[in-house]
Amino acid sequence: WYQRRVRAKDRRSTSAVNQAARSGNVDVDKKYGAGGNQQRTGQKNTANLDRETEELKHEAVSKDFSKHLREARAAKGWTQKDMAQKINEKPQVIQEYEQGKALPNNQIQSKMERVLGVHLRGKDAGKPLQPRGKKKT
Repeated sequence: WYQRRVRAKDRRSTSAVNQAARSGNVDVDKKYGAGGNQQRTGQKNTANLDRETEELKHEAVSKDFSKHLREARAAKGWTQKDMAQKINEKPQVIQEYEQGKALPNNQIQSKMERVLGVHLRGKDAGKPLQPRGKKKT
């Protein structure tokens, strides 16, 4: 009498799992929300993108900001690397801000303004920062 060897592939088939569940050898629970992370909105989003006509771009820093940054850094006599070390950023960050390619980050812009002692944005752009605690009267 020849008994067929059970392969791992056969043990995972649905019929094998059902048979094991009926015999009581396996505890089978259906997980709540199983397989619920499938994305079925692909076609809808693709259609919306196809209909989109305008070019979308991220907002970069303004040309005025870049100009004031370059002028203030040059007035201090610092290289991009020197300034980057003073604000604990990479020199590439300073380069991107000066070229107008960087995405605006208020934290980095504030660090630059403090180190340079100059307003780089807003209506006072290019003017020296007022010392903290003293208000104009």
